Amino acid sequence: MSDEKHRTAFARHLPEGAVDYVMGLWKELKFHFKITPNRQTKYGDYRYDPNTRKHSISVNGTLNIYAFLITYIHEVAHKTNYDLHQNRVDPHGKEWKHQFKKLMIPMLREEIFPMDILAPLARHMKNPKATSVSDPELFKALRKYDKPSTDVFLSDIETGHKFLFRKKIYLKVQQKRTRVLCEAIDTGKQYLISSSAPVQQFKNSK
Repeated sequence: MSDEKHRTAFARHLPEGAVDYVMGLWKELKFHFKITPNRQTKYGDYRYDPNTRKHSISVNGTLNIYAFLITYIHEVAHKTNYDLHQNRVDPHGKEWKHQFKKLMIPMLREEIFPMDILAPLARHMKNPKATSVSDPELFKALRKYDKPSTDVFLSDIETGHKFLFRKKIYLKVQQKRTRVLCEAIDTGKQYLISSSAPVQQFKNSK
């Protein structure tokens, strides 16, 4: 993909003020970049192929512009971390956190993020987690900028009520601190699901 096509693609998926920075990282660090359809198990991905010695990064094209930017920088941090340490360190350890913070700092501005995202994002970046889903405050702030949907947060479902999550029906059993004990209706097996997971509520869910 040419520089012009990359810039056009980035412009469709990023806050306007972030395009030059994101383009600069792509040109400087030399990796293959791809915008993918929605993947329920991940927002983005970084890979290194030892056979071809090529680095590739992908980001879900269904993310809103702010989640897309955070995910992109998250994955670029994996690339810079690999350049420095290869596979000798934890993928989301202190070395990766340092790279993520360093790359994100230029973007922590009101010209890039609205304040209702910037405040929880700045707190998140003090000790970034492997995914924004693990930070309920940041995840909820980002979700407000998603396209309208019928989803609600699992934390909003009453205990003892049923809900749909990833095409399976569950019963909400018990609220923990950041996760919820849930029971799959078809198998009776119990699982812990994030309180901030987007789910669909049934009108008659008991």
